Amino acid sequence: MSVVVTQKRREATDIYSFHLAKPEGDVLPSFAAGAHIDVEVAPGLVRQYSLCNSSDATDHYEIALLRENASRGGSQTMADTINVGATLRISEPRNHFQLARDAKRSVLIAGGIGVTPLLSMAKWLCSTGEDFVMHYAARSRDRLAFHDEITGSAFAHRVFFHLDDGPVNQRLDISTLLADPAAGNHLYVCGPAGLIEAVLSAARANGWPEGQVHREFFSVPTEDVSTAYDVPFEVRIARSGQVFTIPEHRTIAEILEEAGIEIPVSCEQGVCGTCLTRVLEGIPDHRDVFLTAEEHARNNQITPCCSRAKTALLVLDI
Repeated sequence: MSVVVTQKRREATDIYSFHLAKPEGDVLPSFAAGAHIDVEVAPGLVRQYSLCNSSDATDHYEIALLRENASRGGSQTMADTINVGATLRISEPRNHFQLARDAKRSVLIAGGIGVTPLLSMAKWLCSTGEDFVMHYAARSRDRLAFHDEITGSAFAHRVFFHLDDGPVNQRLDISTLLADPAAGNHLYVCGPAGLIEAVLSAARANGWPEGQVHREFFSVPTEDVSTAYDVPFEVRIARSGQVFTIPEHRTIAEILEEAGIEIPVSCEQGVCGTCLTRVLEGIPDHRDVFLTAEEHARNNQITPCCSRAKTALLVLDI
């Protein structure tokens, strides 16, 4: 659907927020805290951005992004060329990072621009009177997006800021923070891959059940991707019986698209889960960060935008 940029604001160093509304002021589709939208930044260039405004808003969506010099084109284009009055094409909200409805207490950990979905969560939890705490880490004060909004909010007393360049006693102590995996406590983390991995490791070490730990990556940590299975393999389409060879440097999604078999694809990195496809036979070489370790171990789903195969053949439920 088409939306217009009604506000653009610099929230912190290299971080910009955008308000998006229907051109005629019409009501936008509802969403739940943790949701994201696809934004067509330029023709053929689609990126995902979390919604950071209150989920009861119907007149606009708010997104924010970090302008990165190593951008694949999305954040630079948005930050440098998209201004108030611009028209953008976006998807309806999708949510792979939902709050657990039965949580007794929610622990939110944000790093840098990872604050965006957690800010929406904090607003919802506050409005419903739920018990929660939020820890927000950044390299320095000038990189704390939404600082003034948070400190002026009704949940300000529940938010703790942690600066890498600040005093030692205020830095984020993940192990201490996650020392109590009490039944009913749920953990949510979003931010740089290094922070997420540190939080997940600490949660495992402290005995947090996987079902109580929720994370959302913005990108796949490339240093963690093994190239051991960068060899050709075959994919069989279960419904037609067609078999396709996937070359070393091509993806399943690319080869199938060329053959007229379209799989919905968005992020092309294994982050968003849009292309998630059921596996009937074979063992995937998982290269996504969308599925959990437990889901990877089941080997019954694959993200064909990036993942490959450990076996000579994969049979997909297509």
